[in-house]
Amino acid sequence: MQNVKINGARLWDSLMEMAKIGATEKGGVCRLALTDLDKQSRDLFVRWCEEAGCSVSVDKMGNIFARRAGTDNSLPPVVMGSHLDTQPTGGRFDGVYGVLCGLEVIRSLNDQNMQTLHPIEATVWTNEEGSRFPPAMVASGVFAGVFDLDYGLSRADLDGKTMGEELQRIGYAGDLEVGNRPFKAFFEAHIEQGPILENEQKTIGVVTDAQGQRWYEVTLTGQEAHAGPTPMATRRDALLGAARIVNQVNKIGLDNAPLACATVGLLQVFPNSRNVIPGQVFFSIDFRHPDDATLSAMDTALRQYCQDLASELGLEMDFKEIWYSPPVPFDRACVDSVRAAASASGYPHRDIVSGAGHDACYLSRVAPTAMVFVPCENGISHNEAENATTEDIEAGCNVLIQAVLLQANS
Repeated sequence: MQNVKINGARLWDSLMEMAKIGATEKGGVCRLALTDLDKQSRDLFVRWCEEAGCSVSVDKMGNIFARRAGTDNSLPPVVMGSHLDTQPTGGRFDGVYGVLCGLEVIRSLNDQNMQTLHPIEATVWTNEEGSRFPPAMVASGVFAGVFDLDYGLSRADLDGKTMGEELQRIGYAGDLEVGNRPFKAFFEAHIEQGPILENEQKTIGVVTDAQGQRWYEVTLTGQEAHAGPTPMATRRDALLGAARIVNQVNKIGLDNAPLACATVGLLQVFPNSRNVIPGQVFFSIDFRHPDDATLSAMDTALRQYCQDLASELGLEMDFKEIWYSPPVPFDRACVDSVRAAASASGYPHRDIVSGAGHDACYLSRVAPTAMVFVPCENGISHNEAENATTEDIEAGCNVLIQAVLLQANS
């Protein structure tokens, strides 16, 4: 197994070519889900897959499946993949690394004339980031039965455009039903998006579990008024309420350290005028923890604080939990395949819990699933400065191809 290697230079070149689509001045990528740039990246992936001899199909959520035949095509495929969409200030590796690792595995098997018992597929999952169409991981969630198709297609961006409309517009509203495709196993390669592997000088993270997440959307409504004549004591300042909740969100995260994460990442102020007291504020909250009981306690603390604060400040509040993803234990056999592949290759590795959500989290509900992590520079991700070394990028894909072969030939 340790003799089976991928073409690291080709994988790197493919990553850099894909990074040109939506490239930013600071060296990152802005390729939001279902934009024209997303279409360009999908078209390039499909072309590369067809050139590698794959048959390509697309389902009604725009998920792409590129299949390399096995010796027994009646058997379920071993599947690899991730996503091509990015954050507004995204990097060159988040998501796309897992997609192009899947393609590189197929290309390398072709180079070495290696057949597998099970078919092998490389996939693209639509709108993993959730930055344009919240919540995150919508299409893999529909595939896994977490959301129904109507819910997925009706997710709208801030301009009111829905996923269904945009899939039609860019030509990726496929005709396959979503889900009901049995997988022998699913593997997702990804940069760590944190500092642990780099700090411990480990090349491979064997992902055993993923954190649970809760996403909220909150609207506070007070009253716009002139910033000069309105006395402080009579104000109903929606931004003041939001600011205090932002501080409390941070406190809840610190109170549940070291594993908790708590973030307000989106905030919109109305009317957003410098001499008007804000009358309404819309903002998001993101809670994460690997223990579901702790995540629930964080939820309780947040709800109670927000309710008390709104009453204290005389604000109306619309509080919604828009997404809940429980902590995920990955399949032991698939995790063991990753660990065995890392050991066989001689890469320093350690078990690790994913702090981020990934399509693998939903797919684990319908298929045996595992993930392969590689380090990223300074642990930075969701940032144009996101970076990784060519050696680590190659190592992760070498582990992936071996883990896939262990599953695809058994």
